[in-house]
Amino acid sequence: MFLTSSPETPRKKMISCRFVTVNFLSFESICIFLLSQALLVLGVQQIHVGQEMIAKISAAGQLMQCSASLDVLFLLDGSYSIGKGSFEKSKHFAGKLCDAFDIHPDRVRVGMIQFSSTPHLEFPLDSYPTKQEVKERIKRTVFRGGSTETGRALKYILHKGFPGGRNSSVPEVLIIISDGKSQGSTAVPAMQVKERHITVFAVGIKFPRWEELHLLASEPPERHLLFAGDAEDAANGLYSTLSDPVCTATAPGCKVESHPCERRTLETVKELAGSYVCWKGSKQPNAVQASLCPFIRWKRVLTKHPSRCFRTVCPDPCDSQPCQNGGTCVPEGLDRYHCLCLLGYGGDIHCAAKLSLECSVDLLFLMDSSAGVTLEGFLRFKAFLKRFLQARVGQDSPGSVGVAQYDDGVKIPIELGQHKDTFSLMKSIDALNFSGGRTLTGRALQYIAQHGFRSSPVFADVQDDLPRVVVLLTDSKSQDSVAEAAKYVKDQNLFLIGVGSSFMRAELATVTGNPQQTIVYSDPQDLFNKMPELQRKICSVGNPEGCQAQSLDLAFAVDASSGVGLENFLHLRRFVRSSCLHFIINRDVTQIALVTYGSRAHTMFSLDTHTSNSAVLQAIDQVPFLGDSASAGSALLHVYSDVMTVQKGARPGVNKVVVLLSSGAGMQDAAAPAQQLRHNGILVFLVVVGDTERDTLLRVAGSPNYLVHISSYAELQYYQGLIIERICEEARSPVNLCKPNPCMNQGVCILGPGSYRCECHGWEGPHCETRVLRGDSPRSPALPPQSPVQWSPRGLQHFSRALQHSRRQMDQRH
Repeated sequence: MFLTSSPETPRKKMISCRFVTVNFLSFESICIFLLSQALLVLGVQQIHVGQEMIAKISAAGQLMQCSASLDVLFLLDGSYSIGKGSFEKSKHFAGKLCDAFDIHPDRVRVGMIQFSSTPHLEFPLDSYPTKQEVKERIKRTVFRGGSTETGRALKYILHKGFPGGRNSSVPEVLIIISDGKSQGSTAVPAMQVKERHITVFAVGIKFPRWEELHLLASEPPERHLLFAGDAEDAANGLYSTLSDPVCTATAPGCKVESHPCERRTLETVKELAGSYVCWKGSKQPNAVQASLCPFIRWKRVLTKHPSRCFRTVCPDPCDSQPCQNGGTCVPEGLDRYHCLCLLGYGGDIHCAAKLSLECSVDLLFLMDSSAGVTLEGFLRFKAFLKRFLQARVGQDSPGSVGVAQYDDGVKIPIELGQHKDTFSLMKSIDALNFSGGRTLTGRALQYIAQHGFRSSPVFADVQDDLPRVVVLLTDSKSQDSVAEAAKYVKDQNLFLIGVGSSFMRAELATVTGNPQQTIVYSDPQDLFNKMPELQRKICSVGNPEGCQAQSLDLAFAVDASSGVGLENFLHLRRFVRSSCLHFIINRDVTQIALVTYGSRAHTMFSLDTHTSNSAVLQAIDQVPFLGDSASAGSALLHVYSDVMTVQKGARPGVNKVVVLLSSGAGMQDAAAPAQQLRHNGILVFLVVVGDTERDTLLRVAGSPNYLVHISSYAELQYYQGLIIERICEEARSPVNLCKPNPCMNQGVCILGPGSYRCECHGWEGPHCETRVLRGDSPRSPALPPQSPVQWSPRGLQHFSRALQHSRRQMDQRH
C-alpha cells in the first residue's frame, strides 16, 4: 500500500521523465516505458491523506494488540495463480498480523488452512499456545499449488467448523488471503459462512480481483477488505474493525477514522487494434482473394475502485509542539519524538539556545583535506563540524576548541581558544578551503602533537591541565605510516578519537590503538547521526567504560575439525578477530590466547605472546584449518594445563575466561574438564552452532547464562554484543587470588587477607619457581618460606613477565 498526500499537500511526483536533448518522439517513448514499468510496482491500495496522518496511522498500527477471547483462522490461497513468491508474502503477512493478537489458550487462538484444488488443515487452533510458536509454524508452511477452489474451501469450513476452536462460544474471525481469482462460484458459500456469524476479512495479494473479495468480506465490506502489501496498515485496519465490540482496549485518545482510499486491479484484456490486408482462398481454381483481417492485441488495464478505509489514529507527542526556536518535531511512535533544530540551537532535546559540551576538555579537530577525501567529503566534514559545535559546544563550555586541516602539510587556521563565541567560530569554519594534496596522516598527527595545544585557555578560571582531545576526521587511507605517529601522540598525553567511513575501520583502529575510540559511519547521512556518540567519547576521557578498565586473561578455543569445514572455520576466525577489537590488549589490561582443536588441541599463541591489538589481529589471520575429528574435552584440558597457567603468562589476581566456539561435535567428553576449569575460578563460555542436545551443552556451560546456541555460522555476528557483555561482567567480578593456583611445581597456595603465600616442597621463591640448589651453588633470592606475598594489583599483573625473565636467566646459568 502507498499512503499518498492529498492534492493540496505539496509533495514530489511519484513518476518523472528526464531528458537532455532528444526529439519529441523519443521523449514520448521513454515516458511510456517508465509508466508501463510503474504500473507493475504501484501499490494496489492507496489511502489519500496528508503526511502527518500517514505517520499517525503507521505508528498506531505497530502498537496495537487484541487481548480478547477470539478464534482466528487463516485461509491461505496456495494455488498456482498465486505462485510461490506471493505465497511467501502471504505467510509473512499472516505472521505480521499475529503481532496484533495476544495469542494464548485463554485469549486469542490461531489456526491455518491452505487451499488450492482441495483445502488442507495446516494446524488447528489449539496446536500452539504462544505467538512465537504460531509464527514459526507459519514460516514452515509449504506451498502446495493447484487450482483456486475458494468455494470448496469455504464449504470445508462450513462442514468442519474452526478446527481446535471453542465451538462458537467466542467470536470467530476468518482471514482469507487470496488474489480473488476463484475457479468456481463463491457467492453462496460465502453468504452461508457469514450467516453463521463468522467475521470474514478478505485480504488481497498481488493484483487481486477486488470485486470477488468484496463478495467474500463481511458487511460493511469497506471495513473488512485489506491489502497484504502493507502489513502494518492492514494490522491497523483489522484492529480498527475488531476494536468495537471485540478488542475494546485502545490507547487513550485513539479513535477510528474514515479516510478516502482507492483499490486497484491490474488485468490483461483483449483489444481490437485495427485491421490489416490478408489473403484468403477463392472458389476459383488457382486464385486468391484480398481481404481485411482484424488485428488483436493484449494490454494490461489498471481498474480503480474508490472506497473508504477505516483506520485507528492516535495522538502523537508532536501535537503539543514541544520544539522551540523553529525546531521541527519528528514523532517516533506514540510516545517519543525528537526535534530537528535550526543552526545555532540544540542545547537540549527541545532546541534550547543555551549550549554546552557537558565536560571540560581542550578539543582540536584534525580534518583531512587531501585529494583522497575529495571536495565533497571535505565539505561534508565541514558541515558535520559546524553542526556538532553548534549543538554541543557553547559559551559556557569551560574548555576551548581549535581546528586544523592537512594533506601534504598541516595548518591550524583556528587556533585552540581563538574564538570566544559560536558565531565567530562558525565564520572561521566556513572560510576553510579544500587543498587536495597527498594524504599524510602520520605527519599530521606528529605535527599536531607538537604544535596543536600551545595556545593558552581563553578564560582565566580554566585550568591548564584540562584533558586534551584530538578528533581525526578522515576518509582516505594514509600514504605514510600512522602507527609510530599515533604512539607519539599518546606519549604526549593526548586522547585520540578517529572518525571515518566503514572502509577506514582498520586504519582508525591502528591510529587510536583501540576500537572503542573509533567512530565508523555507513553512509554520508549516517555521519551526522554519530554526533551523540562523539560527544560521549570526548567526555569519557579518563573514564573508560566496560572492559576497557578491567584486567582479563581471555582464551578462545576454536573448533577447526572437519565437522566445521573450512568455510565455517573462517566464519569462526573472523568472529574471534572482531571480538578482540573490543579489548585493550597489553600486559596490564587484557591478554588473549588462541587454541584450535580437532582430535588434539594446539596453542596458536599464549596469553603473554602478543602485547598489542595489531599483533593479535595479525596472528589470528595466520591460524590454519585442521580438519580432523573434534574433541572439545581435549581442548578444555589443554586450556587448563597449558594456557591458564602462570608459566604460560596467566596473571595471579586477574579474572579468567575461556570462550569455546564449537560445531557441537565431540561434546561428550567436555563436561568434566569444563567443571574443573570452573572449580579453579575460570569461567567457561560455550558458543555452539548447529544441532546438539541442549542438556549436553548445559552440562558443559554449567549455566544457561554462559551458553549461546545458534543455528548458523552467519548469525554469530548478531550475538557478539551479548558475549562481550557477559565476558565484561566476569571481568568486573571479585577475584580469588588462589584460583587458579599461582604456585608452580605443586606448591600450595595459602590465602590471607588481601594476599596469599605459596608453600613449596623442593622449590623456593614467591611462587615456587626456583629449584632448591645443593652445595655452594648460587641461589636465587627468595622470600622467607612462611612470609606472605604482598602483591599490589599492578604487581600481580607484571609478575608473569618478571618470572619469565627469571626462568630465562636460570636456563642460561645452567
